[in-house]
Amino acid sequence: MKENLKETIDESLEENLKYIKDLLKNDSDVVYREFSIGYKKVALIYIDGLSDKDLINDFVIENLMHHSTQVLSVDVLLERVIALSDIRKIESLKDGINAFLSGDPLLLFDKETKGCVLSLRAWANRGVGEPAGEVVVKGPRDGLTEIIRFNTALIRRRIRDTRFKIASKVIGERSKTDCAVLYIEDIVNQNVLDDVNKRLDKIQIDAVLDSGYIEQLIEDDNFSIFPQVQVTERPDVVAAALYEGRVAILVDNSPFALIVPTTLPLLFQSPDDYYQRWIYASGVRIIRFLAVILSLVTPALYVAITSFHTSIIPTKLAYSIAASRNGVPFPAFIEAIIMEVSFALLMESIVRLPRAIGATIGIVGGLIIGQAAVSAGIVSPIMVIIVSLTAITSFVTPNYEVTFAFRIIRFITIIASAIIGLYGIAIVMIILVIHLIKLRSFGVSYLSPVADMDKEDFKDTFLRFPLKFFKRRPKFMNTGDKIRQK
Repeated sequence: MKENLKETIDESLEENLKYIKDLLKNDSDVVYREFSIGYKKVALIYIDGLSDKDLINDFVIENLMHHSTQVLSVDVLLERVIALSDIRKIESLKDGINAFLSGDPLLLFDKETKGCVLSLRAWANRGVGEPAGEVVVKGPRDGLTEIIRFNTALIRRRIRDTRFKIASKVIGERSKTDCAVLYIEDIVNQNVLDDVNKRLDKIQIDAVLDSGYIEQLIEDDNFSIFPQVQVTERPDVVAAALYEGRVAILVDNSPFALIVPTTLPLLFQSPDDYYQRWIYASGVRIIRFLAVILSLVTPALYVAITSFHTSIIPTKLAYSIAASRNGVPFPAFIEAIIMEVSFALLMESIVRLPRAIGATIGIVGGLIIGQAAVSAGIVSPIMVIIVSLTAITSFVTPNYEVTFAFRIIRFITIIASAIIGLYGIAIVMIILVIHLIKLRSFGVSYLSPVADMDKEDFKDTFLRFPLKFFKRRPKFMNTGDKIRQK
Protein backbone atom coordinates (compact mmCIF):
# COMPACT_ATOMS: atom_id res chain seq x y z
CA MET A 1 0.00 0.00 0.00
CA LYS A 2 1.33 3.45 -0.92
CA GLU A 3 2.45 5.78 1.87
CA ASN A 4 0.56 9.09 1.86
CA LEU A 5 3.13 11.73 2.77
CA LYS A 6 2.49 15.45 2.97
CA GLU A 7 3.33 17.14 -0.32
CA THR A 8 3.66 20.84 0.55
CA ILE A 9 6.16 22.44 2.92
CA ASP A 10 4.39 24.58 5.53
CA GLU A 11 5.61 28.14 6.19
CA SER A 12 5.79 27.30 9.89
CA LEU A 13 8.95 25.38 10.74
CA GLU A 14 7.31 24.11 13.92
CA GLU A 15 4.47 22.54 11.93
CA ASN A 16 6.90 20.82 9.57
CA LEU A 17 8.98 19.45 12.46
CA LYS A 18 5.90 18.32 14.35
CA TYR A 19 4.68 16.43 11.28
CA ILE A 20 8.05 14.72 10.75
CA LYS A 21 8.48 13.87 14.44
CA ASP A 22 4.99 12.38 14.63
CA LEU A 23 5.75 10.40 11.49
CA LEU A 24 9.05 9.07 12.91
CA LYS A 25 8.27 9.24 16.62
CA ASN A 26 9.90 5.93 17.58
CA ASP A 27 12.99 6.24 15.37
CA SER A 28 16.00 6.83 17.58
CA ASP A 29 18.44 7.21 14.66
CA VAL A 30 16.79 10.40 13.34
CA VAL A 31 18.74 13.52 14.31
CA TYR A 32 17.02 16.93 14.57
CA ARG A 33 19.42 19.91 14.81
CA GLU A 34 17.63 23.22 15.35
CA PHE A 35 19.39 26.62 15.40
CA SER A 36 18.93 30.22 14.22
CA ILE A 37 20.45 32.35 11.49
CA GLY A 38 19.71 35.92 12.51
CA TYR A 39 15.98 35.96 13.13
CA LYS A 40 15.35 32.92 10.95
CA LYS A 41 14.96 29.51 12.56
CA VAL A 42 16.52 26.57 10.75
CA ALA A 43 16.28 22.78 11.23
CA LEU A 44 18.64 20.15 9.90
CA ILE A 45 17.30 16.58 9.79
CA TYR A 46 19.35 13.49 8.96
CA ILE A 47 19.74 9.80 9.76
CA ASP A 48 22.67 8.91 12.00
CA GLY A 49 24.77 6.38 10.12
CA LEU A 50 23.53 7.27 6.64
CA SER A 51 24.88 10.84 6.51
CA ASP A 52 28.45 12.09 6.92
CA LYS A 53 28.46 13.87 10.30
CA ASP A 54 31.94 15.36 9.80
CA LEU A 55 30.94 17.04 6.54
CA ILE A 56 27.68 18.24 8.10
CA ASN A 57 29.60 19.85 10.97
CA ASP A 58 32.39 21.36 8.84
CA PHE A 59 30.60 22.55 5.73
CA VAL A 60 26.98 23.09 6.78
CA ILE A 61 26.48 23.90 10.45
CA GLU A 62 29.79 25.74 10.91
CA ASN A 63 29.23 27.92 7.84
CA LEU A 64 25.68 28.69 8.87
CA MET A 65 26.80 29.60 12.39
CA HIS A 66 29.31 32.10 11.00
CA HIS A 67 26.39 33.93 9.38
CA SER A 68 24.09 33.66 12.38
CA THR A 69 23.92 37.46 12.79
CA GLN A 70 22.61 37.95 9.27
CA VAL A 71 19.13 37.39 7.94
CA LEU A 72 19.66 35.48 4.70
CA SER A 73 17.30 34.08 2.11
CA VAL A 74 17.44 30.45 1.03
CA ASP A 75 18.93 31.38 -2.35
CA VAL A 76 21.74 33.38 -0.72
CA LEU A 77 22.50 30.49 1.64
CA LEU A 78 22.86 28.13 -1.28
CA GLU A 79 24.98 30.51 -3.34
CA ARG A 80 27.34 31.95 -0.69
CA VAL A 81 27.25 30.02 2.57
CA ILE A 82 26.89 26.25 2.25
CA ALA A 83 30.12 24.94 0.73
CA LEU A 84 28.81 21.82 -0.98
CA SER A 85 28.94 20.83 -4.64
CA ASP A 86 25.55 19.14 -4.78
CA ILE A 87 22.54 20.92 -3.24
CA ARG A 88 18.98 20.55 -4.44
CA LYS A 89 16.09 22.89 -3.70
CA ILE A 90 12.74 21.19 -3.05
CA GLU A 91 9.18 22.37 -2.62
CA SER A 92 7.70 19.03 -1.57
CA LEU A 93 8.02 17.74 2.00
CA LYS A 94 7.54 14.20 0.66
CA ASP A 95 10.69 14.56 -1.47
CA GLY A 96 12.60 15.89 1.52
CA ILE A 97 11.55 13.00 3.78
CA ASN A 98 12.49 10.42 1.15
CA ALA A 99 15.82 12.20 0.67
CA PHE A 100 16.95 12.14 4.31
CA LEU A 101 15.73 8.55 4.71
CA SER A 102 18.12 7.78 1.84
CA GLY A 103 21.04 9.54 3.55
CA ASP A 104 20.84 13.11 2.20
CA PRO A 105 20.20 15.61 5.05
CA LEU A 106 17.17 17.91 4.81
CA LEU A 107 17.42 21.61 5.65
CA LEU A 108 14.15 23.45 6.47
CA PHE A 109 13.62 27.16 7.16
CA ASP A 110 11.00 29.09 9.07
CA LYS A 111 8.66 31.23 6.96
CA GLU A 112 9.81 29.45 3.78
CA THR A 113 7.82 27.03 1.62
CA LYS A 114 10.93 25.41 0.21
CA GLY A 115 13.85 23.50 1.65
CA CYS A 116 17.24 22.07 0.66
CA VAL A 117 18.50 18.53 0.23
CA LEU A 118 22.26 18.22 0.82
CA SER A 119 24.18 15.44 -0.89
CA LEU A 120 26.09 14.09 2.12
CA ARG A 121 25.52 10.34 2.08
CA ALA A 122 28.07 8.22 3.91
CA TRP A 123 27.02 4.59 3.63
CA ALA A 124 29.13 1.80 5.04
CA ASN A 125 30.63 -0.30 2.27
CA ARG A 126 33.14 -3.10 1.77
CA GLY A 127 35.04 -1.35 -1.01
CA VAL A 128 35.79 -2.53 -4.52
CA GLY A 129 37.13 -6.09 -4.51
CA GLU A 130 37.54 -9.04 -6.87
CA PRO A 131 34.26 -10.80 -7.78
CA ALA A 132 34.02 -14.10 -5.92
CA GLY A 133 31.72 -15.82 -8.40
CA GLU A 134 33.34 -14.75 -11.70
CA VAL A 135 37.07 -15.20 -11.38
CA VAL A 136 39.13 -14.64 -14.52
CA VAL A 137 42.69 -15.63 -15.31
CA LYS A 138 43.43 -12.56 -17.42
CA GLY A 139 41.41 -9.37 -17.11
CA PRO A 140 40.25 -6.63 -14.72
CA ARG A 141 39.96 -7.57 -11.05
CA ASP A 142 37.44 -4.99 -9.86
CA GLY A 143 33.90 -6.02 -9.07
CA LEU A 144 30.58 -4.33 -8.35
CA THR A 145 29.67 -3.42 -4.78
CA GLU A 146 26.44 -2.83 -2.86
CA ILE A 147 26.59 0.95 -3.44
CA ILE A 148 24.84 1.91 -6.68
CA ARG A 149 26.90 5.09 -7.22
CA PHE A 150 30.15 3.15 -6.93
CA ASN A 151 28.82 0.75 -9.56
CA THR A 152 27.80 3.46 -12.03
CA ALA A 153 31.26 5.03 -11.60
CA LEU A 154 32.99 1.70 -12.33
CA ILE A 155 31.00 1.36 -15.55
CA ARG A 156 31.36 5.05 -16.48
CA ARG A 157 35.16 4.60 -16.38
CA ARG A 158 34.79 2.11 -19.22
CA ILE A 159 32.29 4.11 -21.31
CA ARG A 160 33.48 7.70 -21.64
CA ASP A 161 30.78 8.60 -24.11
CA THR A 162 28.23 11.43 -23.87
CA ARG A 163 25.65 9.03 -25.33
CA PHE A 164 25.97 6.67 -22.36
CA LYS A 165 22.85 7.24 -20.26
CA ILE A 166 21.98 6.35 -16.65
CA ALA A 167 18.27 6.72 -15.92
CA SER A 168 17.32 6.55 -12.23
CA LYS A 169 14.20 4.89 -10.83
CA VAL A 170 12.85 4.19 -7.35
CA ILE A 171 11.19 0.79 -6.86
CA GLY A 172 9.51 -0.54 -3.72
CA GLU A 173 6.63 1.14 -1.93
CA ARG A 174 8.35 0.83 1.46
CA SER A 175 12.03 0.21 0.69
CA LYS A 176 12.19 2.94 -1.99
CA THR A 177 15.21 1.23 -3.50
CA ASP A 178 17.29 3.23 -5.97
CA CYS A 179 17.66 1.53 -9.36
CA ALA A 180 19.39 2.62 -12.54
CA VAL A 181 18.78 1.69 -16.18
CA LEU A 182 21.97 1.89 -18.23
CA TYR A 183 22.21 2.05 -22.02
CA ILE A 184 24.08 3.74 -24.87
CA GLU A 185 21.60 6.01 -26.61
CA ASP A 186 22.57 5.53 -30.26
CA ILE A 187 23.31 1.79 -29.98
CA VAL A 188 20.50 0.38 -27.84
CA ASN A 189 17.53 -1.39 -29.39
CA GLN A 190 14.78 1.13 -28.58
CA ASN A 191 12.08 -1.56 -28.40
CA VAL A 192 14.07 -3.43 -25.74
CA LEU A 193 14.65 -0.23 -23.76
CA ASP A 194 10.95 0.69 -23.85
CA ASP A 195 10.04 -2.86 -22.75
CA VAL A 196 12.50 -2.70 -19.84
CA ASN A 197 11.10 0.63 -18.61
CA LYS A 198 7.54 -0.61 -19.01
CA ARG A 199 8.19 -3.75 -16.95
CA LEU A 200 10.04 -1.84 -14.22
CA ASP A 201 7.27 0.75 -13.97
CA LYS A 202 4.71 -2.03 -13.50
CA ILE A 203 6.45 -3.42 -10.41
CA GLN A 204 4.43 -2.79 -7.26
CA ILE A 205 6.06 -4.48 -4.30
CA ASP A 206 6.78 -3.46 -0.71
CA ALA A 207 10.53 -3.93 -0.82
CA VAL A 208 13.35 -4.70 -3.25
CA LEU A 209 16.28 -6.04 -1.23
CA ASP A 210 18.40 -7.33 -4.09
CA SER A 211 18.54 -7.38 -7.88
CA GLY A 212 17.19 -10.95 -7.71
CA TYR A 213 13.75 -9.49 -6.95
CA ILE A 214 13.85 -7.41 -10.13
CA GLU A 215 15.15 -10.36 -12.16
CA GLN A 216 12.18 -12.52 -11.20
CA LEU A 217 9.63 -9.75 -11.71
CA ILE A 218 10.70 -8.77 -15.24
CA GLU A 219 11.57 -12.13 -16.87
CA ASP A 220 9.38 -13.39 -19.72
CA ASP A 221 8.59 -16.92 -18.49
CA ASN A 222 8.45 -17.45 -14.72
CA PHE A 223 8.05 -21.21 -15.13
CA SER A 224 11.15 -21.81 -17.22
CA ILE A 225 14.17 -23.29 -15.45
CA PHE A 226 16.51 -21.24 -17.66
CA PRO A 227 17.60 -17.71 -16.67
CA GLN A 228 16.28 -15.09 -19.09
CA VAL A 229 18.30 -12.29 -17.50
CA GLN A 230 22.09 -12.34 -17.34
CA VAL A 231 23.50 -11.64 -13.87
CA THR A 232 27.07 -10.46 -13.37
CA GLU A 233 29.35 -8.95 -10.72
CA ARG A 234 31.81 -7.60 -13.28
CA PRO A 235 31.67 -3.98 -14.56
CA ASP A 236 33.63 -4.97 -17.68
CA VAL A 237 30.93 -7.50 -18.59
CA VAL A 238 28.26 -4.81 -18.15
CA ALA A 239 30.21 -2.38 -20.35
CA ALA A 240 30.71 -5.02 -23.07
CA ALA A 241 26.97 -5.78 -23.04
CA LEU A 242 26.10 -2.08 -23.37
CA TYR A 243 28.43 -1.79 -26.36
CA GLU A 244 26.45 -4.65 -27.95
CA GLY A 245 23.21 -2.68 -27.59
CA ARG A 246 21.84 -4.40 -24.52
CA VAL A 247 20.39 -2.77 -21.39
CA ALA A 248 21.77 -3.09 -17.85
CA ILE A 249 19.90 -2.63 -14.58
CA LEU A 250 21.65 -1.76 -11.32
CA VAL A 251 19.94 -2.04 -7.94
CA ASP A 252 21.15 -0.37 -4.76
CA ASN A 253 22.28 -2.79 -2.01
CA SER A 254 23.15 -5.43 -4.61
CA PRO A 255 26.56 -6.23 -6.17
CA PHE A 256 24.88 -7.95 -9.11
CA ALA A 257 23.95 -6.18 -12.35
CA LEU A 258 21.14 -7.45 -14.61
CA ILE A 259 21.65 -7.49 -18.37
CA VAL A 260 18.83 -7.93 -20.90
CA PRO A 261 18.10 -9.41 -23.30
CA THR A 262 20.17 -12.54 -22.94
CA THR A 263 20.49 -15.75 -24.93
CA LEU A 264 21.75 -19.22 -24.08
CA PRO A 265 24.97 -18.92 -26.15
CA LEU A 266 25.78 -15.64 -24.36
CA LEU A 267 25.58 -17.42 -21.00
CA PHE A 268 28.33 -19.80 -22.16
CA GLN A 269 30.73 -16.93 -22.76
CA SER A 270 33.33 -15.82 -20.22
CA PRO A 271 35.27 -12.53 -19.99
CA ASP A 272 38.43 -14.61 -20.40
CA ASP A 273 37.32 -15.39 -23.97
CA TYR A 274 38.04 -11.80 -25.03
CA TYR A 275 41.17 -11.13 -22.97
CA GLN A 276 43.25 -13.94 -24.45
CA ARG A 277 44.09 -15.07 -27.97
CA TRP A 278 41.24 -16.36 -30.13
CA ILE A 279 42.68 -19.88 -30.53
CA TYR A 280 42.65 -20.51 -26.77
CA ALA A 281 39.19 -18.98 -26.40
CA SER A 282 37.75 -21.09 -29.23
CA GLY A 283 39.22 -24.28 -27.77
CA VAL A 284 37.77 -23.54 -24.34
CA ARG A 285 34.34 -22.82 -25.83
CA ILE A 286 34.33 -26.18 -27.63
CA ILE A 287 35.23 -27.86 -24.35
CA ARG A 288 32.34 -26.04 -22.59
CA PHE A 289 29.74 -27.23 -25.10
CA LEU A 290 31.05 -30.80 -25.02
CA ALA A 291 31.09 -30.72 -21.22
CA VAL A 292 27.44 -29.66 -21.10
CA ILE A 293 26.43 -32.54 -23.39
CA LEU A 294 28.39 -35.00 -21.23
CA SER A 295 26.90 -33.70 -17.98
CA LEU A 296 23.37 -33.95 -19.41
CA VAL A 297 23.41 -37.46 -20.85
CA THR A 298 26.24 -39.50 -19.26
CA PRO A 299 24.32 -40.82 -16.19
CA ALA A 300 21.18 -41.33 -18.28
CA LEU A 301 23.14 -43.24 -20.95
CA TYR A 302 24.59 -45.53 -18.29
CA VAL A 303 21.11 -46.25 -16.89
CA ALA A 304 19.62 -46.83 -20.37
CA ILE A 305 22.43 -49.08 -21.62
CA THR A 306 22.68 -51.24 -18.48
CA SER A 307 18.88 -51.58 -18.19
CA PHE A 308 17.70 -51.87 -21.82
CA HIS A 309 20.44 -51.75 -24.45
CA THR A 310 23.36 -53.89 -23.29
CA SER A 311 23.76 -55.24 -26.83
CA ILE A 312 25.06 -51.91 -28.21
CA ILE A 313 28.26 -51.97 -26.14
CA PRO A 314 31.26 -54.33 -26.67
CA THR A 315 30.94 -57.71 -24.99
CA LYS A 316 34.05 -57.30 -22.83
CA LEU A 317 32.82 -53.92 -21.58
CA ALA A 318 29.41 -55.41 -20.81
CA TYR A 319 31.05 -58.19 -18.76
CA SER A 320 33.21 -55.62 -16.95
CA ILE A 321 30.16 -53.50 -16.05
CA ALA A 322 28.25 -56.59 -14.92
CA ALA A 323 31.18 -57.69 -12.76
CA SER A 324 31.46 -54.23 -11.15
CA ARG A 325 27.77 -54.34 -10.31
CA ASN A 326 28.01 -57.79 -8.76
CA GLY A 327 26.59 -57.58 -5.25
CA VAL A 328 24.90 -54.20 -5.74
CA PRO A 329 21.26 -54.65 -4.55
CA PHE A 330 19.80 -51.74 -6.51
CA PRO A 331 19.13 -51.29 -10.22
CA ALA A 332 21.21 -48.75 -12.15
CA PHE A 333 18.44 -46.13 -11.89
CA ILE A 334 18.47 -46.18 -8.06
CA GLU A 335 22.27 -46.11 -8.10
CA ALA A 336 22.27 -42.98 -10.25
CA ILE A 337 19.66 -41.21 -8.14
CA ILE A 338 21.48 -42.02 -4.89
CA MET A 339 24.76 -40.65 -6.19
CA GLU A 340 23.25 -37.57 -7.86
CA VAL A 341 21.26 -36.65 -4.73
CA SER A 342 24.35 -37.20 -2.55
CA PHE A 343 26.39 -34.95 -4.80
CA ALA A 344 23.67 -32.24 -4.79
CA LEU A 345 23.54 -32.34 -0.99
CA LEU A 346 27.31 -32.14 -0.77
CA MET A 347 27.44 -29.11 -3.08
CA GLU A 348 24.70 -27.33 -1.14
CA SER A 349 26.48 -27.94 2.17
CA ILE A 350 29.76 -26.60 0.74
CA VAL A 351 28.02 -23.34 -0.23
CA ARG A 352 26.74 -22.87 3.35
CA LEU A 353 30.04 -23.73 5.06
CA PRO A 354 32.69 -21.11 5.91
CA ARG A 355 35.02 -20.58 2.96
CA ALA A 356 38.10 -21.74 4.88
CA ILE A 357 36.79 -25.27 5.37
CA GLY A 358 34.33 -25.57 2.48
CA ALA A 359 36.84 -26.79 -0.12
CA THR A 360 38.36 -29.33 2.29
CA ILE A 361 34.99 -30.73 3.28
CA GLY A 362 34.05 -31.01 -0.40
CA ILE A 363 37.08 -33.05 -1.37
CA VAL A 364 37.17 -35.22 1.77
CA GLY A 365 33.39 -35.68 1.82
CA GLY A 366 33.30 -36.74 -1.84
CA LEU A 367 36.11 -39.26 -1.41
CA ILE A 368 34.72 -40.73 1.82
CA ILE A 369 31.14 -40.99 0.59
CA GLY A 370 32.18 -42.54 -2.73
CA GLN A 371 34.56 -45.06 -1.19
CA ALA A 372 32.15 -45.96 1.60
CA ALA A 373 29.25 -46.44 -0.84
CA VAL A 374 31.37 -48.79 -3.00
CA SER A 375 32.69 -50.72 0.00
CA ALA A 376 29.16 -51.15 1.39
CA GLY A 377 27.95 -52.48 -1.97
CA ILE A 378 25.37 -49.70 -2.36
CA VAL A 379 26.74 -48.47 -5.70
CA SER A 380 29.20 -49.79 -8.25
CA PRO A 381 32.65 -48.24 -8.87
CA ILE A 382 31.71 -47.30 -12.43
CA MET A 383 28.75 -45.26 -11.16
CA VAL A 384 31.09 -43.28 -8.88
CA ILE A 385 33.29 -42.57 -11.92
CA ILE A 386 30.31 -41.45 -14.01
CA VAL A 387 28.93 -39.15 -11.30
CA SER A 388 32.40 -37.67 -10.70
CA LEU A 389 32.80 -37.00 -14.43
CA THR A 390 29.34 -35.44 -14.51
CA ALA A 391 30.18 -33.22 -11.54
CA ILE A 392 33.37 -31.97 -13.17
CA THR A 393 31.78 -31.24 -16.54
CA SER A 394 28.70 -29.55 -15.05
CA PHE A 395 30.79 -26.73 -13.56
CA VAL A 396 32.57 -25.83 -16.78
CA THR A 397 29.68 -23.51 -17.65
CA PRO A 398 30.51 -19.92 -16.54
CA ASN A 399 26.94 -19.13 -15.44
CA TYR A 400 25.83 -20.82 -12.19
CA GLU A 401 22.10 -20.54 -12.94
CA VAL A 402 22.55 -22.40 -16.23
CA THR A 403 24.48 -25.10 -14.33
CA PHE A 404 21.55 -25.48 -11.94
CA ALA A 405 19.08 -25.68 -14.84
CA PHE A 406 21.07 -28.48 -16.49
CA ARG A 407 21.22 -30.33 -13.17
CA ILE A 408 17.41 -30.45 -13.10
CA ILE A 409 17.34 -31.67 -16.71
CA ARG A 410 19.90 -34.35 -15.80
CA PHE A 411 17.53 -35.78 -13.18
CA ILE A 412 14.69 -35.79 -15.73
CA THR A 413 16.82 -37.62 -18.34
CA ILE A 414 17.82 -40.26 -15.75
CA ILE A 415 14.16 -40.90 -14.92
CA ALA A 416 13.18 -41.02 -18.60
CA SER A 417 16.03 -43.41 -19.44
CA ALA A 418 14.96 -45.72 -16.60
CA ILE A 419 11.46 -45.94 -18.09
CA ILE A 420 12.05 -46.37 -21.84
CA GLY A 421 15.81 -46.33 -22.30
CA LEU A 422 17.44 -44.32 -25.08
CA TYR A 423 14.02 -43.33 -26.40
CA GLY A 424 13.39 -41.50 -23.12
CA ILE A 425 16.62 -39.51 -23.49
CA ALA A 426 15.69 -38.60 -27.07
CA ILE A 427 12.19 -37.47 -26.01
CA VAL A 428 13.58 -35.27 -23.21
CA MET A 429 16.11 -33.68 -25.59
CA ILE A 430 13.39 -32.97 -28.18
CA ILE A 431 11.15 -31.35 -25.54
CA LEU A 432 14.13 -29.32 -24.29
CA VAL A 433 14.94 -28.01 -27.77
CA ILE A 434 11.28 -27.10 -28.39
CA HIS A 435 11.16 -25.21 -25.09
CA LEU A 436 14.37 -23.32 -25.89
CA ILE A 437 13.11 -22.40 -29.35
CA LYS A 438 9.87 -20.99 -27.90
CA LEU A 439 11.61 -19.12 -25.07
CA ARG A 440 12.28 -15.42 -25.56
CA SER A 441 14.07 -12.72 -23.59
CA PHE A 442 12.68 -9.22 -24.15
CA GLY A 443 11.64 -10.04 -27.69
CA VAL A 444 14.85 -11.85 -28.64
CA SER A 445 14.93 -15.60 -29.34
CA TYR A 446 16.69 -17.46 -26.51
CA LEU A 447 18.69 -19.51 -29.01
CA SER A 448 19.93 -16.52 -31.03
CA PRO A 449 22.07 -16.48 -33.09
CA VAL A 450 21.72 -20.26 -33.57
CA ALA A 451 17.98 -19.95 -34.25
CA ASP A 452 18.54 -17.07 -36.70
CA MET A 453 21.32 -18.92 -38.59
CA ASP A 454 23.14 -15.67 -39.33
CA LYS A 455 26.73 -16.43 -40.37
CA GLU A 456 28.00 -13.04 -39.15
CA ASP A 457 26.92 -13.75 -35.57
CA PHE A 458 28.46 -17.25 -35.66
CA LYS A 459 31.88 -15.59 -35.41
CA ASP A 460 31.28 -15.28 -31.67
CA THR A 461 29.15 -18.30 -30.80
CA PHE A 462 30.68 -21.78 -30.83
CA LEU A 463 34.08 -20.34 -31.74
CA ARG A 464 35.61 -16.92 -31.12
CA PHE A 465 37.11 -15.47 -34.26
CA PRO A 466 39.97 -12.91 -34.08
CA LEU A 467 38.79 -9.48 -32.92
CA LYS A 468 39.52 -7.87 -36.29
CA PHE A 469 36.62 -9.86 -37.78
CA PHE A 470 34.09 -8.29 -35.41
CA LYS A 471 33.03 -5.46 -37.72
CA ARG A 472 29.35 -5.33 -36.80
CA ARG A 473 27.33 -5.65 -33.63
CA PRO A 474 25.18 -8.79 -33.16
CA LYS A 475 22.50 -8.76 -35.84
CA PHE A 476 19.87 -10.41 -33.60
CA MET A 477 20.04 -7.39 -31.25
CA ASN A 478 18.78 -5.06 -34.02
CA THR A 479 20.87 -2.18 -32.68
CA GLY A 480 20.88 1.44 -33.78
CA ASP A 481 24.55 1.93 -34.66
CA LYS A 482 25.44 -1.41 -36.21
CA ILE A 483 29.15 -0.79 -36.90
CA ARG A 484 31.64 -1.27 -34.07
CA GLN A 485 34.89 -1.57 -35.99
CA LYS A 486 36.04 -0.16 -39.32
